Amino acid sequence: MRALLRKSSVQKTLAVLIALLVWQIGAMILNEELILPTPVRVLVRLFTVWQLEGVFTAIWYSLLRIALGFFLALLLGTVLAVIAGRFPFVETLLFPYMAVVKAVPVVSFIVLAYVWMSSRTIAVFISFLIVLPTVYTGLLSGIKARDAKLEEMADVFGVSAKDRFLYLRLPNLAPYITSAVSLGAGLAWKSGVAAEIIAVTSKSIGGMLYSASLEMRNVDLFAMTALLVLLSILFEKLLVLLLKLVFRRLWHK
Repeated sequence: MRALLRKSSVQKTLAVLIALLVWQIGAMILNEELILPTPVRVLVRLFTVWQLEGVFTAIWYSLLRIALGFFLALLLGTVLAVIAGRFPFVETLLFPYMAVVKAVPVVSFIVLAYVWMSSRTIAVFISFLIVLPTVYTGLLSGIKARDAKLEEMADVFGVSAKDRFLYLRLPNLAPYITSAVSLGAGLAWKSGVAAEIIAVTSKSIGGMLYSASLEMRNVDLFAMTALLVLLSILFEKLLVLLLKLVFRRLWHK
């Protein structure tokens, strides 16, 4: 197993290096930093982008807004999935709303939200709105996939509601929860920052990206985009790690 994981890591690292090489060749052919700076130039700027005024404040406020939207979606999505799993007619009632959110482009919701609310709350709303169907659909699939025979066995042996949830239903749901959190975290960052850019939210990563594009500071734009990717990955990995630690503590006391 470890050998397979090591092999996969090596392959992914090699793929990243090849992508960087393609980028470097493309930048050298164009030979125009204003259009496509080299990865080396972007990497150097990434280590000095912290010197930009207000960058730490922007990261903090973006993190708060996006995390709030994400956790609200996680909470409501879980509640709705549980209710829909228990009462099928609720799933039918929710279907058109979830279908619309999945189908309509994020930018359409951002433009509409810009009319309804202040620029500071748009990122929270959009992150919440985009993540909600992902959490709801993922957990509902897990609830529907539960083993009816195990449920019947629990009834026969009189297993308590607490033990049934902890040792029968939650282990079955764990992969679905982890998948929903992992996917939702990335969606929250992408949609939330997109909302900040379009709404030109002050004190935000999206606002700084917008300013860099207006001023044609392409190296800063690429460096902040790379920073955004790193923050998104870190946010996702941290949440998944915390989930796994919680599950491990529950089942391996």
